[in-house]
Amino acid sequence: MNKREEKKSTFSTFDGEKLVYRSWSPTKEFIGEKKALIVIHRGHEHSGRLIDLINGVEEPEFWAFGYDSRGHGESHGPRGYAPSFSHIVKDLDTFVNFISKEYQIKIENIFVIANSVGAVVTSAWVHDYAPKIRGMALAAPAFEIKLYVPGALAGCRLLDAVKHPAYISSYVKSKFLTHDPAEQKKYDEDKLITPQIAVNILVGLHDTSERVVKDAGAIHTPAIVFSAGSDWVVSNKPQKKFFDSLSSKSKEYIVLDGFYHGVLYEKDKKIPLDHIHRFIDKCFATNAIAVDMVRADLEGYTFNEYKSIQAGDVSFVNKINYAIQVLSMKTLGKLSVGIRIGYKYGFDSGISLDHVYKNKARGDLVLGKIIDFFYINAVGWKGIRTRRVHMRESLDFCIDSLIKQGKPVRIMDIGSGPGRYLLETAKKYEKSDVKVLLRDYSESNINEAREIAKQIGCTNADFKVADAFEPKTYSEQEFKPNILIVSGLFELFPSNETVLKAVVGATSILDPESYIVYTGQPWHPQLEMIAHTLPNREGVNWVMRRRTQLEIDQLFAKHGANKLEMKIDQWGIFTVATAKYTR
Repeated sequence: MNKREEKKSTFSTFDGEKLVYRSWSPTKEFIGEKKALIVIHRGHEHSGRLIDLINGVEEPEFWAFGYDSRGHGESHGPRGYAPSFSHIVKDLDTFVNFISKEYQIKIENIFVIANSVGAVVTSAWVHDYAPKIRGMALAAPAFEIKLYVPGALAGCRLLDAVKHPAYISSYVKSKFLTHDPAEQKKYDEDKLITPQIAVNILVGLHDTSERVVKDAGAIHTPAIVFSAGSDWVVSNKPQKKFFDSLSSKSKEYIVLDGFYHGVLYEKDKKIPLDHIHRFIDKCFATNAIAVDMVRADLEGYTFNEYKSIQAGDVSFVNKINYAIQVLSMKTLGKLSVGIRIGYKYGFDSGISLDHVYKNKARGDLVLGKIIDFFYINAVGWKGIRTRRVHMRESLDFCIDSLIKQGKPVRIMDIGSGPGRYLLETAKKYEKSDVKVLLRDYSESNINEAREIAKQIGCTNADFKVADAFEPKTYSEQEFKPNILIVSGLFELFPSNETVLKAVVGATSILDPESYIVYTGQPWHPQLEMIAHTLPNREGVNWVMRRRTQLEIDQLFAKHGANKLEMKIDQWGIFTVATAKYTR
């Protein structure tokens, strides 16, 4: 076999951090579109250990790539540390898009191979970002690390709360990873392998794994999953649960009897590598599997979940729990300003969100302020505030891009609510040719938006009371946008037919080469609780149907949107996507 040429370089990830990556060129000429393997190293390790694995897969026509995660190998940063686990997932998304652009390889011609923690990163990435990769091989994904010390996870959470960053050293020795003495020796002598891991990453790994395993039905990517039969490091049960829940039309689950955790470095590694080779060839033997999600509101995974919640399929214990919560909120809870607003206008209303965005506890007496503090710091509301930060960043990117092109900037939000962040953005760019239009069905929301504009001195904003789901309201207006915002609106409506009316109407007046910034809610840990305790803007139970990221992306893609970039909060709840619109 010809030897692959290895090159080492760096790329800038999403927050400017420089990460080291390696490329290995094909050893066999191929006529047709380029194809690539992207290989993700295990926790503690680095991309310099991947070449034997790449050769073992025996795909000489493929390019191959790997990178050193932040805090690993030759990449910069404290060893084993990242600001959050979601940073590590976002790094993978950035790397794949970088490789696609730099080497001109289509995303759908990329196959990802990952082991252990890398397999969790990969599964979280395909869940959260819905990339169109051809497939993935997940070897012994570390969905549940065996923590042999009782209370270790709770202790890690406490340590992270009182000291950040804090570090611990892995108990895992090479003899627990492979039976192969040569591989054990390589591992022990590799000075770039770090036993250190940041506590926040260990906790984030656990929480992300729990979320992804529970919600694996959102994943449609072709997948082959391996479990090590004698794994001392991670539990196999969540791996099987993850596999069983996958919605992938093409999927395989293989138990490797007698294998330790490092299955791709084991004595008999040829067994899993041959399976990966076969699965890759199977994935590339036909065109990429297309999954149409437009009918997801009428059948399938999130539809069934929605109907179950709507029907009140709740355990007896939870019924009692929710009844106590409702009683508490309707009595002592009303000392909280946020809870009072929620009951008056709906907890999903723009006015309610505006209170959450302010992030300042308000209430009657000290008790009311305490209640409001815990209310506005519920995980969903923390995610909402992060979404606003991501909206600002995404909007700034679009505005700056149009200004650099010498174009006037016209921004339309089709369901703005009071629109404080948009008005603040308009104010920031008032010296440029930037104008915004805030539309909302609620006259009270528009009146509040006008008041906010007056308070902050924003003079480049217009306002319109209009129904986002009535197509003719768009064709009747003179304002023609080149940035379209759909933020927090579609999450309130389960029907895709309804949503598509807004998409068709709004995109019909967009300039060619415009931007679309849209939000999604692919996951929420409190859907059932919200449905049984909080009334919406119409005074009825706030029952939400989640849209997977694949679904919301498709609804926009069918009408000219090509997703460029995406952001997600560290809890995996809310996404903000930026797309280029071409007519």
